[in-house]
Amino acid sequence: MRRINYVKCLPLVAVFFASFAYADVELKDNSELLGKWALTAESIKLDGGKKVVSSSWEFKSDGSLISVATDSLGRTKEMTVMVKYIVEDGLIKKQVSPGREKYESCSVVQKTGSDMIVRCTNLFLFLTKK
Repeated sequence: MRRINYVKCLPLVAVFFASFAYADVELKDNSELLGKWALTAESIKLDGGKKVVSSSWEFKSDGSLISVATDSLGRTKEMTVMVKYIVEDGLIKKQVSPGREKYESCSVVQKTGSDMIVRCTNLFLFLTKK
């Protein structure tokens, strides 16, 4: 009979359970997103240090997402970018950049009242409904 070395299995078990540390909010359609949102902070970890940002996202019913970023230190005070988005399989799938058909999937980690936390490829985004 072969014995299982539980010490060697611990890292795999930790990774398995860490993936369930928070449950994503599954979106049914874009109705919960429509309108303007203030993007107030971003972070590489959900519970890590947050970088304050000054941007806004506007989800439109026609499948366009308008992002307006404000940079008080740069040459361009405000930059507006429009990309396409869809809600599919409970996720927000949005274009990575305008004109390219490459999409990234973002999940809503938490949505309470007028606040929402979205996890995209490498970043957590903290939004508040305007």
